Order: sequence, then C-alpha cells, then structure tokens
Amino acid sequence: MVDLTNLRHAGIGMTSARTRGRLIERLRNEGIKDETVLAAMNEIPRHIFIDEALGTRAYDDVSLPIGHGQTISQPYIVARMTEVLRNGKQLNRVLEIGTGCGYQSAILAALCERVYTVERIKPLLARARRTFDRLQLYNIMSKVADGTEGWPENAPFAAIIVTAAGPLIPQPLVDQLADPGVMVLPVGDREGQTLMLVRKEGGEVTITAVESVCFVKLVGTHGWKAA
Repeated sequence: MVDLTNLRHAGIGMTSARTRGRLIERLRNEGIKDETVLAAMNEIPRHIFIDEALGTRAYDDVSLPIGHGQTISQPYIVARMTEVLRNGKQLNRVLEIGTGCGYQSAILAALCERVYTVERIKPLLARARRTFDRLQLYNIMSKVADGTEGWPENAPFAAIIVTAAGPLIPQPLVDQLADPGVMVLPVGDREGQTLMLVRKEGGEVTITAVESVCFVKLVGTHGWKAA
C-alpha cells in the first residue's frame, strides 16, 4: 500500500480537484459505497493515464481509447470491480490481468501491499510503467505475457482481477487463486458479458454473477485467439 498523500497531482480546468470531486459524487450516486475505494479514485489522477487530447473527458464516467484497440475502463466499472474485490477487507497480494494504461493498477496499488500486473501489448505496458514511476507507485510488479496464464511463479494470490472478457473463466487463474481467495472478471462475447465473482474457500469454488458489463476481448491461450 502506498501513501495517498504522495499521489496528489494538481490539475486545472477539467482535470482539477473540483472536477474529480464531481466524479466521486457521481459514483456514490451510482451505488459505489466503499469510501476507501472512492478515496483512492479521488487521489489517483486519471488524466495522466490518457492522451492529452482527451484530457477534457478524463473525469467523465466513460471508457476512452488508449491505442492498440484497447480502452481505459469507465470509472464506475473500475470502482465497482475494486469494491467487489475488496468486500470491505484489506487487500494483500493482487494479480491483475490486462494492465492497459495502468489506471486500475494504480487504484489497486493505493489499496494493497503488492500488485502483480500482466499485459500482452508491450508498448502499453511501457507507457504504464512510466506513469507508475511518475506517481511513485513502487509496489507494482509488471511483465509482458499472456495474461490468461496468470503469473504462476508468484502464486497464490489472495485476489485476482481481470480487465478483459474471455469466453470462459481461465483455469490457470482459478488454480493460482489462494484459498481463501476472490477473483472478479467479465465473461462473455460481444453479444453480452457478465461480471463474475469467483470465490475459493475450503477447496470449493463458487461463481456468482454481479452485473452486465462491456469489455474488450481477453486474448490468449485460455481466452480469445488474436485476430
């Protein structure tokens, strides 16, 4: 976990603290109840994770393009997935599949001891790493790899979050989940996706549907094949 006081990056106009505050109020109104998650999202400057040309939309509750056919998730989805993963408890070691621009990674880094994040697109991870350094998020470990294979040498993980949708829940991720442990991930195709909560406890795995979502495809050995 990092000290949130180190993450204050002032903005102006549409990236100001006041604009961020309006987003947090919107998230509360949309049903996000975990104030710890909201505090982290208020401190992490979303505008530095996207292209400067899109800066005026940084604190709108929308997904935005980040290149290579990928997007930064809308703030509500980031907050909701993090809230479900936390369930009011302190996060320890978290595995994230799909680093993207690094925004979800940064939120997690503000809330847990260590984040392990995997991204298959090298230029995206290179950019995310520069942003992590800028924010002094030194508790994030990252690598370029097939995320559907997880990160077995650092398993097990108390929590796993997947930020792209595959046709099924990847078995390697279930295997790398600690007991007890929780995983949040979208499952489905372009016709429809559902955010799923996977719990492992006492050797038993249970799966619960949370809500409908829309994500980019999870590409890899245990996901969709690359185009």
